[in-house]
Amino acid sequence: MNTELAHAFVDHLAKLLELAGVAIIIGGVMLAAGRFLWSGLRGAGWQAAYQACRSNLGRGILLGLELLVGADIISTITAPLTFESVALLGGIIAIRTFLSFSLETEIEGCWPWQRARKDRCGSEDREAGRTRRDDTRRISPDAVVQPEPAAR
Repeated sequence: MNTELAHAFVDHLAKLLELAGVAIIIGGVMLAAGRFLWSGLRGAGWQAAYQACRSNLGRGILLGLELLVGADIISTITAPLTFESVALLGGIIAIRTFLSFSLETEIEGCWPWQRARKDRCGSEDREAGRTRRDDTRRISPDAVVQPEPAAR
């Protein structure tokens, strides 16, 4: 009897995680769309608003996918384990993991193994008053530019 109760609890927990994942994805889409319209209409520029929207949308989907993968893993505890069910679960997790990996790469703008180098370069740029966009270095408008000394 206790085993059935534990299986029912775990099954409900997996369903709650699935609902939370879907709710986060839907909420992320709505928030990203709202912030896009707000930034675009406020005068920040539609191009900048679009880039921010893509990042915010990707973050919402990524978080929702992580919860869905967790719910799938938890649901295996209560599911009868057959070769077919394990293969199906493995396929679902592989697809969702690939989507998460792709979204994270799109959001960060680099491969995960290059992130430490990007973070290091980004902090050097911030200290120097530069911003990094599309792998080109640009001087930010509020940076103080010193004139170069005259050639002798």
